[in-house]
Amino acid sequence: MVISGYYGFRNSGDEAVLKSILTALEESALQTGVTVEPVVLSADPEWTARQYGVEAVHRMKLAEVRQALSSSDGLISGGGSLLQDATGLGSIPYYLGIMEMARWAGKPTFVYAQGIGPVNRKLFQPFISRAFRRAAYLSVRDDESAQLLRRYGVGADRIDVVPDPVMGLPLGGAADVAPPAAGEDTPPVVGVSVRFWRSDRADLDRTAAALEALAGRHRVRLRFLPFHQGSDEDASRYVMERLGAAAGLAELAPSHEDPQLMLREVSRCALLIGMRLHSLIYAANRRVPLLGISYDPKIDQFLHRLGQRPAGTTESIDPHFFAEDAVHLLNHPDQWHESTDSAITRLKQEAIRPAQQIIQSIRI
Repeated sequence: MVISGYYGFRNSGDEAVLKSILTALEESALQTGVTVEPVVLSADPEWTARQYGVEAVHRMKLAEVRQALSSSDGLISGGGSLLQDATGLGSIPYYLGIMEMARWAGKPTFVYAQGIGPVNRKLFQPFISRAFRRAAYLSVRDDESAQLLRRYGVGADRIDVVPDPVMGLPLGGAADVAPPAAGEDTPPVVGVSVRFWRSDRADLDRTAAALEALAGRHRVRLRFLPFHQGSDEDASRYVMERLGAAAGLAELAPSHEDPQLMLREVSRCALLIGMRLHSLIYAANRRVPLLGISYDPKIDQFLHRLGQRPAGTTESIDPHFFAEDAVHLLNHPDQWHESTDSAITRLKQEAIRPAQQIIQSIRI
């Protein structure tokens, strides 16, 4: 199976998606007595091959991609937010182009838990519709993506709504890790995931003010978790430099290449405050109370599945109410668990369904 996505860029969330898909495919294949040999399209195939023990080819070397597709039994496109034009015009043509190459090679295409949109340019809509109507299996990670595809003319009966694959990612290598008990000398660890979004950095300034307000209300240790090597580290330092009196309470975690190491970082937190979608998914995966800061509808959509709303957005954060929400979660985590545990359990159970459907389809 050839797997196409945003892989090899050292983005922990996208690497976690890949790791989750590989794990789910292997598990589903074992249950049905078949063997899956993945070939990943990567920006850094040597690193991807070393990291996951799979074959990889460069995603932009189309001759190699064509050969991989010709030798395969099908293409998996996903997961993640591949079909969107908010970050540039190249993503949608690229990923649809890979799907078209698979069809030229006579291979089935499978859409794996993608988040669709935003698609601001109408010219892309008929191409998305055609590609997805021709897919052998189609799954999206939220109802909003399904609604968008239905507006594009994709039949509702063809769309499987499933969780993000990372909800099924195991911790790996060790038993579950509970956050250390807070005490007089061990304040609770609050994980913080930030990213650059607004060009004027006003969103990060507001986030710093909100974190400073939290530190003024509750003794905490702020541990910044960079999910994208380089840029998230810079964004974290930007916020840390603006924490005022709370600056001494902050530290920067390593930017782990292995997504399961970042998952372990999150598991040690008493609370996770995140802008990155996958920081919130990591927290839900490990049942860590979380607060989301929304920069994109996908944040709101995921929080909605847990019965939550954003604690703020990149346009507006009230430090007082933000700190109040955070302190409540730190002091009453059992209430959060009671309100979210059934939803999280369901999401974790459903996360493997695309892999099961794909394996079954290939066998037929």
